[in-house]
Amino acid sequence: MRVSPTTGIALVALFFALGGSAVAVTEAVKPQARCQPGAVRAFVSVTGDPTKSLANLPDQFTSTKALFGARFNCAGAAPQARRVNVGVYEVRFPGTTSTIATASAGAAEVTVANLGGGTFRVSLWVPGRADAIDTPFVVFAV
Repeated sequence: MRVSPTTGIALVALFFALGGSAVAVTEAVKPQARCQPGAVRAFVSVTGDPTKSLANLPDQFTSTKALFGARFNCAGAAPQARRVNVGVYEVRFPGTTSTIATASAGAAEVTVANLGGGTFRVSLWVPGRADAIDTPFVVFAV
Protein backbone atom coordinates (compact mmCIF):
# COMPACT_ATOMS: atom_id res chain seq x y z
CA MET A 1 0.00 0.00 0.00
CA ARG A 2 1.36 3.35 -1.03
CA VAL A 3 0.72 6.41 1.20
CA SER A 4 0.00 9.57 -0.74
CA PRO A 5 1.23 12.99 0.47
CA THR A 6 -2.38 13.96 1.22
CA THR A 7 -2.85 10.93 3.46
CA GLY A 8 0.44 11.70 5.21
CA ILE A 9 -0.62 15.28 5.90
CA ALA A 10 -4.01 14.06 7.16
CA LEU A 11 -2.32 11.59 9.54
CA VAL A 12 0.03 14.29 10.87
CA ALA A 13 -2.95 16.65 11.38
CA LEU A 14 -4.84 13.89 13.19
CA PHE A 15 -1.83 13.22 15.42
CA PHE A 16 -1.55 16.90 16.41
CA ALA A 17 -5.30 17.23 16.88
CA LEU A 18 -5.43 14.28 19.26
CA GLY A 19 -2.22 15.34 21.01
CA GLY A 20 -3.50 18.89 21.40
CA SER A 21 -6.73 17.60 22.96
CA ALA A 22 -4.73 15.56 25.46
CA VAL A 23 -2.70 18.61 26.42
CA ALA A 24 -5.87 20.67 26.82
CA VAL A 25 -7.40 18.03 29.09
CA THR A 26 -4.33 17.78 31.32
CA GLU A 27 -3.83 21.54 31.50
CA ALA A 28 -7.45 22.55 32.00
CA VAL A 29 -8.12 26.01 33.36
CA LYS A 30 -8.88 25.81 37.05
CA PRO A 31 -11.96 27.68 38.23
CA GLN A 32 -11.36 30.85 40.17
CA ALA A 33 -11.43 30.40 43.92
CA ARG A 34 -14.67 31.49 45.50
CA CYS A 35 -14.81 35.00 46.96
CA GLN A 36 -11.45 36.10 45.55
CA PRO A 37 -10.94 39.51 43.91
CA GLY A 38 -12.64 39.47 40.52
CA ALA A 39 -15.05 36.68 41.44
CA VAL A 40 -18.77 37.17 41.96
CA ARG A 41 -18.94 38.00 45.66
CA ALA A 42 -22.70 38.12 46.02
CA PHE A 43 -25.90 37.81 44.05
CA VAL A 44 -29.61 37.88 44.74
CA SER A 45 -32.75 37.31 42.73
CA VAL A 46 -35.42 39.66 44.10
CA THR A 47 -38.82 38.18 43.25
CA GLY A 48 -41.13 39.39 46.00
CA ASP A 49 -43.84 37.31 47.64
CA PRO A 50 -45.29 34.95 45.00
CA THR A 51 -48.82 35.43 46.42
CA LYS A 52 -48.54 39.22 46.19
CA SER A 53 -46.42 41.41 43.94
CA LEU A 54 -42.96 42.88 44.14
CA ALA A 55 -44.64 46.18 45.02
CA ASN A 56 -45.34 44.67 48.47
CA LEU A 57 -41.64 44.36 49.33
CA PRO A 58 -41.20 46.27 52.62
CA ASP A 59 -39.55 49.69 52.81
CA GLN A 60 -37.16 48.36 55.49
CA PHE A 61 -34.32 45.98 54.58
CA THR A 62 -35.40 42.35 54.79
CA SER A 63 -33.77 39.00 54.14
CA THR A 64 -37.00 36.96 54.37
CA LYS A 65 -36.31 33.91 52.22
CA ALA A 66 -39.79 33.87 50.61
CA LEU A 67 -39.07 37.23 48.93
CA PHE A 68 -36.01 35.97 47.06
CA GLY A 69 -35.07 33.34 44.53
CA ALA A 70 -31.44 32.23 44.48
CA ARG A 71 -29.07 34.19 46.70
CA PHE A 72 -25.45 34.09 47.83
CA ASN A 73 -23.07 36.28 49.81
CA CYS A 74 -19.37 35.50 50.35
CA ALA A 75 -19.54 37.17 53.75
CA GLY A 76 -22.08 34.57 54.88
CA ALA A 77 -24.89 36.97 55.78
CA ALA A 78 -28.10 36.79 53.77
CA PRO A 79 -28.55 39.46 51.09
CA GLN A 80 -31.21 42.03 51.91
CA ALA A 81 -33.52 44.22 49.84
CA ARG A 82 -36.12 46.92 50.28
CA ARG A 83 -38.48 48.89 48.05
CA VAL A 84 -37.81 52.63 48.04
CA ASN A 85 -40.44 53.65 45.49
CA VAL A 86 -42.11 52.34 42.33
CA GLY A 87 -39.31 50.68 40.36
CA VAL A 88 -36.62 51.74 42.86
CA TYR A 89 -35.04 49.19 45.19
CA GLU A 90 -31.97 48.95 47.37
CA VAL A 91 -30.06 45.71 47.73
CA ARG A 92 -27.52 45.20 50.51
CA PHE A 93 -24.87 42.50 50.82
CA PRO A 94 -23.83 42.69 54.50
CA GLY A 95 -20.13 42.24 55.14
CA THR A 96 -18.99 42.59 51.53
CA THR A 97 -16.67 45.26 50.22
CA SER A 98 -18.07 45.09 46.69
CA THR A 99 -18.24 48.40 44.86
CA ILE A 100 -19.24 47.11 41.43
CA ALA A 101 -22.56 45.49 40.59
CA THR A 102 -24.67 44.72 37.59
CA ALA A 103 -28.35 43.92 37.39
CA SER A 104 -30.76 42.37 34.94
CA ALA A 105 -34.53 42.18 34.63
CA GLY A 106 -36.47 40.31 31.99
CA ALA A 107 -39.14 42.98 31.56
CA ALA A 108 -37.31 46.23 32.29
CA GLU A 109 -34.30 48.40 31.63
CA VAL A 110 -32.07 48.59 34.71
CA THR A 111 -29.49 50.90 36.26
CA VAL A 112 -27.40 50.19 39.35
CA ALA A 113 -25.77 52.78 41.62
CA ASN A 114 -23.27 52.04 44.39
CA LEU A 115 -24.37 53.59 47.69
CA GLY A 116 -21.37 52.27 49.66
CA GLY A 117 -21.12 49.61 52.34
CA GLY A 118 -22.15 46.80 49.99
CA THR A 119 -25.46 48.56 49.18
CA PHE A 120 -26.71 49.23 45.66
CA ARG A 121 -29.72 51.14 44.33
CA VAL A 122 -31.52 49.41 41.47
CA SER A 123 -33.86 51.43 39.23
CA LEU A 124 -36.22 49.69 36.80
CA TRP A 125 -38.31 51.19 34.02
CA VAL A 126 -40.35 50.15 30.99
CA PRO A 127 -38.05 49.73 27.98
CA GLY A 128 -38.11 52.79 25.75
CA ARG A 129 -40.12 54.87 28.22
CA ALA A 130 -39.45 56.67 31.49
CA ASP A 131 -42.21 54.80 33.37
CA ALA A 132 -40.94 53.09 36.54
CA ILE A 133 -41.97 49.44 36.89
CA ASP A 134 -41.99 46.88 39.70
CA THR A 135 -40.66 43.64 38.22
CA PRO A 136 -38.34 40.85 39.47
CA PHE A 137 -34.62 41.43 38.99
CA VAL A 138 -31.20 39.94 39.72
CA VAL A 139 -28.12 41.75 41.09
CA PHE A 140 -24.52 40.45 40.94
CA ALA A 141 -21.75 42.15 42.96
CA VAL A 142 -18.03 41.68 42.31
